[in-house]
Amino acid sequence: MKKMQRRMLGWALAALLLVSGAFPAMAEDGVQENGDDVAIDAEDKPFLALGEDLTAEQQHTVLELMDIDAGDLDQYKVVYVNNSEEHEYLDAYIPSSEIGTRSLSSVVIAEGKEGDGLKISTYNINYCTVGMYKNALATAGIQDANIIVAAPFPISGTAALVGTFKAYKEMTGEQIDEEVVDAAMDELVTTGELKESVGGDTQNLEAMVAELKEQIANGTLSTEEEIRDAIEEAAEKYDLHFSQEDIDKLLSLLKKLESLDLDWDAISSQAKDWANEFGDMIQSEGFWQKVGDFFKKLWDAIVSLFS
Repeated sequence: MKKMQRRMLGWALAALLLVSGAFPAMAEDGVQENGDDVAIDAEDKPFLALGEDLTAEQQHTVLELMDIDAGDLDQYKVVYVNNSEEHEYLDAYIPSSEIGTRSLSSVVIAEGKEGDGLKISTYNINYCTVGMYKNALATAGIQDANIIVAAPFPISGTAALVGTFKAYKEMTGEQIDEEVVDAAMDELVTTGELKESVGGDTQNLEAMVAELKEQIANGTLSTEEEIRDAIEEAAEKYDLHFSQEDIDKLLSLLKKLESLDLDWDAISSQAKDWANEFGDMIQSEGFWQKVGDFFKKLWDAIVSLFS
């Protein structure tokens, strides 16, 4: 009887840990994976932006994460991102010491089917989330693209945005306006800073930023007072807790975006994608409540065996 009790207790504990997320989501080789499970091959005519300071071994690791055979590299159009370019775009928002002296994060990008939106996977990117990339790229007018961001080991990934813009320019022949690039960089960094300081779920923050941008796109927000009120209302909707400093920071970003000639169609499209995802999350809460109730009953039943 005691042996069976121990087995049941072990099964229950394992199940509770699994459902609660106590086991980290990691690949078997320890690589940090996130995103949409994007797959890109040479037939997609992709463009590759590699960090210029990758060693041969590190480049091999990055290509492997992107599922690119090093022997097939000549089938890809390759550009390189150097450290001076990172500083050019990011020094205004990130301390120079944090950017560092080496370009390592790399990107492969291919055009997607019209209407499919942005699909992104990241490997070994531990600061910039997939949602942060999507929002910033939508601000820059990039849509319907498949993207993989990878690094040889865990790094922030802020510089990967530089590589995406560079590869996108090569892929489409379109020059992204410098002010728009600057705004996208500002958005990425600002969202990252808010992610560290705001209480609440990171995905909710990304969805909230996308919704506020859509309101600007639709012309419903224009004055500073309207934007500030919208931030406070959205914070309540998404269950996020902002300090006054956080609100001012987001207000400054949104005012900058509102003043620019952006591709608001791309921004609206991305916001709709976020709205759909957020709706799915809300709908799934009922399911997870039932799962939680099930395991609570299971735990109570096992505890009763020892009573």
